Amino acid sequence: MASLLVKNIKSLSLCKLNTQTPLRGKEMSTWNSIPMAYLLVEEGIIKAFGPMADAPSNADEIVDATGKYLLPSFVDSHTHLVFAGSREMEFVERIKGTSYEEIINKGGGILNSAKKLADTSEELLYEQAMTRLQKVMALGTGAIEIKSGYGLSYEAELKILRVIKKIKQNSPIPVKATFLGAHAIPVEYRARRQDYIDLLLNEILPVIAEEELADYIDVFCEAVAFSVDETREIIRAGKAHGLKAKIHTNQFNSMGGIELCIDEEAISVDHLEVMNDAEINKLAKSSVIGTMLPSAPFFLSDPYPKGRKMLDQGVALALASDYNPGSSPSGNMQLVISLACIKSGLLPEEALAAATINGAFALELQDQVGSIDIGKKANFLLTNEIPSIAFLPYSFGENVLDQVYVNGKKI
Repeated sequence: MASLLVKNIKSLSLCKLNTQTPLRGKEMSTWNSIPMAYLLVEEGIIKAFGPMADAPSNADEIVDATGKYLLPSFVDSHTHLVFAGSREMEFVERIKGTSYEEIINKGGGILNSAKKLADTSEELLYEQAMTRLQKVMALGTGAIEIKSGYGLSYEAELKILRVIKKIKQNSPIPVKATFLGAHAIPVEYRARRQDYIDLLLNEILPVIAEEELADYIDVFCEAVAFSVDETREIIRAGKAHGLKAKIHTNQFNSMGGIELCIDEEAISVDHLEVMNDAEINKLAKSSVIGTMLPSAPFFLSDPYPKGRKMLDQGVALALASDYNPGSSPSGNMQLVISLACIKSGLLPEEALAAATINGAFALELQDQVGSIDIGKKANFLLTNEIPSIAFLPYSFGENVLDQVYVNGKKI
């Protein structure tokens, strides 16, 4: 039985959580850690850990982690990893003063990506996405969600989902798939919105269910995309096909998406740049996870989520990258953690909990990843020799990881 022993760990973090619900409030910053610790892995699974005084004497492979922190890998619970081409010219347009919403209304944004994707083969989409996956894994991501949504047609949405299914089959880390056909209204359907929704629900969803192409359903519930009533219709259709909801909402407007998602028992509400006090209070009292995507407002120069206020009110917060070609062309979770601290007021410990165990809950993967617990996958990170855990968000833009392990193997 192949075994790995990591010894002399400066601090083994986010361990022995054994929680059945996402962390909230003070739990976000008071998680367990063990100074001068060891970790034992057998066949890719965490077998044991504790203080060095209790460490076994040998293993097939031994790593000396003197001066280094050991963390569970990041769980990126909101990405659009499968896309075709970049959108740097829109980036330039925004620098010149054009807003993201204006770009969308002129046929750019999501619609621009949909045009490029329609002309890209399934094989090339897969190759490009796997390259991106390897890059984010090297930066510490040990589980990920990938959405469709850059297809916006019967053929293209299914093409993306089939690419994601292939990624699932070949990825060394857990992957969850989300159907986001309701990402935007295609130009040809703008005068007949319900026809597009009917296409999603009556033609695409049955194929998704038959081929088991998705775990979740998503809707961009925004003034530039889908109304609350339309979102409700799509969520309920997804439920009927066994897909739970993870919803984009409150990125630009507060329009009832939070209340809807609570009523419909969504797994998470994602973005949350625009939140009023009543919405924060309702979200805090619900079981719905609030996922912040701070690299999106960073890239778009938009307001940041009120992370400190949400956390203090008791919202179960997660962090994710929103990796996509238009509003967050980066999957670097280390940067996401830094931005959550710098711009949304989270403490380093809180941001790390949001990016690990709460992200795992947002993908219903809490039994596999997100913390250092016996029986979970040995997906973990060793930092460089850093002075404290706060150094990770403090040194924004720098990769502070020395080694990344997936299933107990260094990558």
